[in-house]
Amino acid sequence: MRLKTILTRARALPARLARRARLARDTRGTVIIEMAFAVPLLVLLGFGGLEMAYLTLANTRISQIGLSAADNASRIAAGTSLSLPQIRELDINEVFTGVEEQARGLEFKKHGRIILSSLERNPEGGQWIHWQRCYGDLKAASSYGLEGKGKTGTDFKGMGPEGREVTAAAGTAVMFVEIVYEYQPLAFGSWLGPRTIRSTAAFNIRESRDLSKVHGPGIKSVCT
Repeated sequence: MRLKTILTRARALPARLARRARLARDTRGTVIIEMAFAVPLLVLLGFGGLEMAYLTLANTRISQIGLSAADNASRIAAGTSLSLPQIRELDINEVFTGVEEQARGLEFKKHGRIILSSLERNPEGGQWIHWQRCYGDLKAASSYGLEGKGKTGTDFKGMGPEGREVTAAAGTAVMFVEIVYEYQPLAFGSWLGPRTIRSTAAFNIRESRDLSKVHGPGIKSVCT
C-alpha cells in the first residue's frame, strides 16, 4: 500500500512541476501591476509637457505682440504736407486694437497690460518720458518710470535694463513698449503656480512728427 502511494505521487510529480513552470512563466499579473504604477506617471509627464509647450507659446506670442505694437506706434502720424504730422489719441487706440486682435485666446485685456511710452530728449539734453498710454485691466506700472520722468535735468538715463538703456536722439522719439501678462495655465497646469510674462520692445519713429503733445480726437488711454 505504501509503495502504491509512492508510485502514485511519483507519477503526479511531472504534472505538478509543469503547472509550477507555467505559473513561473505567466507574467500577466506583473504587467498589470507595472502598468498601474507607470500610467499615472506617463499621464503626468504628458500633461506637463503640454503645459510647458503652451507656456512657451504664450511667451512667444507676448514678445511678438510687443514688437508689433512698438513698430505700429513708430509709424502712426496724421497731417498734411503743410505741417508736421501729428500723433493722435485715435492712432494710439488703433495700436491697442491691434494688440487685442493679436492676443486672441489669451484674454489679454483681463489678464494683461501694455504700456506705451514716448521717450524723447528734454530741453536740457536728458531723457524724458513725454507721454504714456496704457491698455489692459491688469494693475501694472512701467518698470522704468511714469509719464513726466526726466522732464528736467539729465539724471534719467533712458528706458530699459540698467546699463542697456534705450535712448532717444534730439528731435526724434522712441516708442517704448512694455507688456505684463499674467499667464493662465491650462486646466491641469495649476501646479506651475502663478507666472508673469514680461516683454519689452522699442522702435524709433519713422519720420519727423509734431512732438509737442498727443492731439485729438480719440479717448485718452490713461495709465491708472
